Amino acid sequence: MLDKFKDLKTAAVTRVKTARKQTPTERHLVALDIGTEYVKALIGRVTDDGLEIIGAGRAHQKLSDMQAGAIADIGGVVENCDAALNEAEQQAGVSVRSAIIGIAGELVKGTTTTVRVVRNQPDKALDIMEVERIIKLVQQRAEAKAKKQLAWELGGKQVEVKLVNSALVGIEIDGYPVTNPVGFQGRDVLVQLYTAFAPMIHIGALERTAQQLDLDLVAVAAEPFAVARSVIGDDQSASMSAILMDVGGGTTDIAVVNDGGVQGTKMFGIGGRAYTRSIERDLNIDFDDAEQLKLGLAVNSVPAKRAEAVERSLGKVLDVWVSGIELALSEFTKLDHLPHRLYLCGGGSSLQMLVDRLHDSDWYSSLPFTRKPIVEYIRPDQVIGMHDLTGKITDHTYITAMGLLRVGLDTVQYTGKSGDTVKEKLDRILHV
Repeated sequence: MLDKFKDLKTAAVTRVKTARKQTPTERHLVALDIGTEYVKALIGRVTDDGLEIIGAGRAHQKLSDMQAGAIADIGGVVENCDAALNEAEQQAGVSVRSAIIGIAGELVKGTTTTVRVVRNQPDKALDIMEVERIIKLVQQRAEAKAKKQLAWELGGKQVEVKLVNSALVGIEIDGYPVTNPVGFQGRDVLVQLYTAFAPMIHIGALERTAQQLDLDLVAVAAEPFAVARSVIGDDQSASMSAILMDVGGGTTDIAVVNDGGVQGTKMFGIGGRAYTRSIERDLNIDFDDAEQLKLGLAVNSVPAKRAEAVERSLGKVLDVWVSGIELALSEFTKLDHLPHRLYLCGGGSSLQMLVDRLHDSDWYSSLPFTRKPIVEYIRPDQVIGMHDLTGKITDHTYITAMGLLRVGLDTVQYTGKSGDTVKEKLDRILHV
């Protein structure tokens, strides 16, 4: 095991030496989407209008490497990340140190918290210091709420959490919506802030992984938030409303976006591997054979008699999965109605039976939809401000990794600026 880590360390050092040969004005980021089934690595070159993807790689994970979307074997995951990174770096021709890593799993909690603050001096104009104090107050209340929810789910066990993402959803002053509160007078300030918290044990595993790979960790991002960032982009007046659903190997991650703001994120532990496990149990075969049968349905390569048994097995998991979606969406009680556009991404969403169930059944009937949801895949060309130069990013399976690059770009832009405009100061408050 020690020899393996020495080899990985050597490979990482080689990447650093290559990186030092880059043009000093160039800035590169690497996104690591550490999924249950695959590790995906994307290298992006920062440009004036966004990012150019210049390298892509992926590596398969072993069954024991991940558990419900979280790292279970750091050594195994490091080895897989190194393989994906090397593939991406060879294509890009550069070695990159600045990394963004995604985090998923049922214990990652993302929600929009609303706090109303009554000001003692309503005639005094708000300044950036007061706005920062209000935002910190909202973050503190959201953290307490996340800890309480985790303790309840874990039977009273207290868990340390860390803020991983924060985004302003909306601000009202005396009932009047504003995009920039500085300079306004008023008594009642209402702030809606999206925050995502993750257990320190999971974040520690990601930090250890980055350390073993000799990467500088720019940001850790909740993956459904990253998917949302990928399709919202920089437009401050964006009015997009949609349900974004990332179906991976171990989890299904859901983000609800309303009028351009992330209302919340939910995750539950059913992904592509749950379907394979069901076939494995019901047909009494090993996991690899079950996976081939699952994939074979899409290309009609499974004999008719066996296909019926496979479909019955998959149908049982689909029933539970749809119930999980209904439960997750039912918790968005602050919205009058749910967005009627549902966008899918992730390798697990490639299962045709899954898409057919969302299209053809009335799973949505008990939820506050105003019309039947339209179900589509997120296309790479829908990701704002990102251009693929590799030719490898052709479908919905790389959307999460693209979203992580988007979060990384946000982070380096906001924390790297020393500007004194109000917008820049607000951005720094949320991203530091």
